[in-house]
Amino acid sequence: MAKQDIKMEIELPEGVSAIVENRIMKIQGPKGIVERKLLIPRVSVKVENNKIIMEAKKATKREYKMMATYRAHFKNMIKGVTQGHVYKLKILSSHFPMQVSYKNNVLEVRNFFGEKHPRKLVIPQGVQVKIDGQLIILEGIDKELVGNTASLIEKLTRRTGFDPRIFQDGIYIIEKDGKKIV
Repeated sequence: MAKQDIKMEIELPEGVSAIVENRIMKIQGPKGIVERKLLIPRVSVKVENNKIIMEAKKATKREYKMMATYRAHFKNMIKGVTQGHVYKLKILSSHFPMQVSYKNNVLEVRNFFGEKHPRKLVIPQGVQVKIDGQLIILEGIDKELVGNTASLIEKLTRRTGFDPRIFQDGIYIIEKDGKKIV
């Protein structure tokens, strides 16, 4: 790909506004505000006429890839402030009955494989947790924060050195933002 000028635009939906200050993109909508640092100096980002405009002069493949990455991040941010992101996890326990509770921003897993001490995880601000029977539902406006929290919960009940086909007890992600995991 020869060096050329590249321009990408994203239309902002009704009720969503965006601001770029000091290389930080802030998108605000009905559910809240999401921020992201813009780290690539050769890609300029601005907001005009209810559109996010990304431009790069004499861009190479690297700048084009970064613009496409920014576009995906901005679309996730827009979806977050309008609809929100939802991850679902399933609690599986066959050997010992596992109890999962959530209060004061701490998720606690008790009696995991008969352990005497509970496993605890502090849930970051911006993620709402609901426990519904054998389901843990995480909701928030920042997709990265919700996804990272889901992976930390899954890691909380990981046991190294055991065959996962036999020892299936744990908490596993079953749905990522509306997409089922098989």
